[in-house]
This record gives sequence, structure tokens and C-alpha cells, in this order.
Amino acid sequence: MPDAFPDESGLTERAIAGDAEAFGELYRLHMDAIYRYIYFRVDNEKDAEDLTERVFLKAWEALDGYEQRGNRFGSWLYRIAHNVVVDHHRRHRPLFSTPLLERGDWTSDEPGALEQIIEAEEASALASAITNLPEEYQQIIMLRFVEGMRHAEVGEIMNKSEGACRAMQRRALLALHRKLAGLREEIGRG
Repeated sequence: MPDAFPDESGLTERAIAGDAEAFGELYRLHMDAIYRYIYFRVDNEKDAEDLTERVFLKAWEALDGYEQRGNRFGSWLYRIAHNVVVDHHRRHRPLFSTPLLERGDWTSDEPGALEQIIEAEEASALASAITNLPEEYQQIIMLRFVEGMRHAEVGEIMNKSEGACRAMQRRALLALHRKLAGLREEIGRG
């Protein structure tokens, strides 16, 4: 698999050897993606910032035990991020908060306000449906559709084969479809 960051391997080797500047560069390369992954799992900026820092702190502390076995350093970071998010959720439920409508500042004379409200409600329904999926399904949906990763990359992070990731994605999307259909049916009756 081609390296997303051509110099990542060399930076990783230097960081393992104790080069703090190399680790700083790895941090710079991966921080936005790790933050985004966490943010969409916790839906809170402050928590996402804190958890992102925790991921990199854990990575720094465990760096001497990291072995480059063909997997990207970024994949290792995503595994750490997944574990940090799971630990966070064990202490703070639910997995997603859904007050998306509260984030808007819509007024009745703002152009497109209705469309924004409808879009926010749809996003809220989607987040709610994702929350009710098994943890692995949530993770694969986030990595594939929010982070835009290829199946091979997702497989590295989830310790599964590319084929297993494709099959899991199919099951996750079917389960999500059923959840959303159930929500639509509920709304139709309400």
C-alpha cells in the first residue's frame, strides 16, 4: 500500500529513536485527521481536543514498543484513538449527542433557514441511528465515510482483512438503513 505521507516511515524511525522533533512532525501530519475522527465520535469540541491530546500522549509513551510491521504509523494512531474513545464512552454515555438544532442561529427571515433546519434534523437522525449501531459498525462508517479511508486502511486500523471490512461495511450500511427506515416510519405515524 502506498504511504499517505512519503516521509512517515523515516519520521517514525527517528521518533522511536527518541527524536522529539520527528514525533512533532508526525503529530502535525496526523493531528487533524485524529481530531476529526474523535470529534465525530464524541460530538464535542473540548472533549475531542482533550482526547486527541490523550491519543498523542499515549502514542509518545508507547513509542518504544511500536514496531513498523508494514502498517502505517497513522493506523496505529487510529487504533489508539479508537481505544481512547471507547474508554471515554464507558465513562460518559451516549456515544453521540444529537442537539444539532441547538447549534444553529436561525431566524425566520434568514434565507434558507428552513433548509438548514431540515438538514440539521436529518443529520441529527443519522447521528442517532449511528449511535444505535454496534461499535464496530460505527467505527467502519466513521473511517470509510467521514475519514474517507480505503478498505485496506480501515483493515489495518481494525485488524481485519480488506474483504472482512467490505463485508462489515455492507452489514453496517444495511443496519443503518433499517434504523433510518424505522425512524421514518415512526415520524410518519407521529
